[in-house]
Amino acid sequence: MTPRTILLDCDPGTDDAIALWLALASPELALRMVTVAGGNVGLERTLPNARAVLGLAGSAVPVLAGADRPLIGRFRSETAVHGVDGLGGVVLPEGPPAAPGLASDAIRAELRAAAPGSVTLLGLGPATNFALALATEPFLADRVAEIVLMTGAVGEGNWTEAAEFNAAMDPEALMVLLRCGRPVTLATLDLTAQALVTPERVATLRAAPGGRCLAATAGILAALPPSRRFGHRGAPLHDPCAVAWLLAPDLFIHRPVAAEVVRDGADRGRTRIDRWGRNPLPRNACLLERLDADRFFALLAERIGRLP
Repeated sequence: MTPRTILLDCDPGTDDAIALWLALASPELALRMVTVAGGNVGLERTLPNARAVLGLAGSAVPVLAGADRPLIGRFRSETAVHGVDGLGGVVLPEGPPAAPGLASDAIRAELRAAAPGSVTLLGLGPATNFALALATEPFLADRVAEIVLMTGAVGEGNWTEAAEFNAAMDPEALMVLLRCGRPVTLATLDLTAQALVTPERVATLRAAPGGRCLAATAGILAALPPSRRFGHRGAPLHDPCAVAWLLAPDLFIHRPVAAEVVRDGADRGRTRIDRWGRNPLPRNACLLERLDADRFFALLAERIGRLP
């Protein structure tokens, strides 16, 4: 099986760290670069966090700094979930230095050199870096096979009552990706709520064979504050769901939908997702609806357990 070529954009962030380790541990994915935006915490933290995550895994994949603000306005950190350091207080050794250059420039250069339909864009944070690349050279979209995003919600948001965090931080950027003409797959809050981190699942991870990356994964998950939305039974694990789609699509039930994002008013950042063809918009996205959570957590343990 030929590995998929992946450009991964993130804002680590607790769940981003685990998603990065899952991607690094999976031979199905040929990770070409990791680009970083501000988001869960500012770029001054997300960039060293990404470097530390890759360094702990012994990875030489280049990490590049990207946007420190959205296309309009500014990012606002979510320290209540991720902690002021972005990793829930779990301390990792400093990673290798960032690669020179700017994320959006590097994304465009990678796409220019690629064959049509050969690159997958995997977005785990605000969509700013990918949008900057595609908005400035729209013809490069034909190099993209699929865009996979952890973003949005069919129902209630987690940043406002209307909006999920990533979509709320840069809805203009998300709209660029939804309208670029390439297949988009969405792992929304409704899907990631099914990947609930419970004390029992953390204990299972701690007991699984593995090295320092799996130990750090368990430590990060144990530090997640239980969510009031789920009766304090646990916390949803968002970003690794998007990676799992690329590794084991049989874990998911999905359907084609029409998706757009609200950019004005009190509902700014709300993703409007039509599952039943009620409006005339084209079906421009694949919505991941159901997840086999037990198999998902088993995949995490098995794959991340392969890392140092």
